[in-house]
Amino acid sequence: MKDFKIKIGSEFRPSPQLRKLYYVYLAFVIIFGVLTWYIPLLLFAPFGVTLAVSIPILVFLIFVMYWIERYCKTMLYRLTRDEITWRRGVWFKNTGIVPYNRITNIDITQGPVSRALGIADLKIQTAGYSGPKASAEIRIVGVEYFEELRDTIMKMVKGKKPTAAGTYEEKDTESKILDELIKIRKLLEKSQIKK
Repeated sequence: MKDFKIKIGSEFRPSPQLRKLYYVYLAFVIIFGVLTWYIPLLLFAPFGVTLAVSIPILVFLIFVMYWIERYCKTMLYRLTRDEITWRRGVWFKNTGIVPYNRITNIDITQGPVSRALGIADLKIQTAGYSGPKASAEIRIVGVEYFEELRDTIMKMVKGKKPTAAGTYEEKDTESKILDELIKIRKLLEKSQIKK
């Protein structure tokens, strides 16, 4: 097994195995979603109908294969001292930054095909995205050294003071505001008594 290669400050991409995973999913769709009705169509429908159905299916498959290649090349992640940055997207570009001090937990997800390919996804959740129906704020998909990557990120998280909603800094600010309001009220009460 190769050494864990992801270092702080350097960019990394998903494993080449992710491309294989997408092609396996595409094969499942073709076998179970298309061939189950397409084979009887080939055998029993007139040639014109078969051709009219075959051309859009072929165009769609070529499009999906092109998209898989392009999409995998656009995925890029980076771990810095303070945050995780990411970007992806073929036609619609998506980028994001997740500070370590907002991360609450990291889940590893791995299906049977992913397990056979030796890859997994990291679902990183933050304080702002918590709750029963919460989705991950960031998904690092198709990485080989997923446990090592999770441990590296968690080491960075442990070294940061949380600043999420409802944590220490905001409570301090709320306390200060409340103290000021109490002082203002007392001053107003004193000025009412003097009149």
